[in-house]
Amino acid sequence: MNVQVIASPEGALPGGVHDLTAARAWGIPREPGRAGILTLADKAYQGAEGPTATPYKSRGKPDSQKRANRAHARLRGPGERANAQLKSRRILRKLRPSPGKAGHLWKAIVVLQNYQVTRG
Repeated sequence: MNVQVIASPEGALPGGVHDLTAARAWGIPREPGRAGILTLADKAYQGAEGPTATPYKSRGKPDSQKRANRAHARLRGPGERANAQLKSRRILRKLRPSPGKAGHLWKAIVVLQNYQVTRG
């Protein structure tokens, strides 16, 4: 199962589907652009439509590109940490829901995670 940070409530796609292909299937790259929102994504999203910022690829990058990649990583950090916390939940380790229910379950876990973080 491939779960994107931005997920559709209709469900998920098989885990072997490439991230950008899965995102395109749900129209994820287009929607933030329509709302005027810049999307920060990892290298797998290079070539995505809309205003999507991805890190520079390749070895031997100039210092300016290395600095840009570090700034990009700092901005994406909080979202990556939140995703890592969700993935570390024991309930997700052996979870095999039907794709139609995966989105609802993921949203419920996010709500519980946010509740736990705000209550300390």
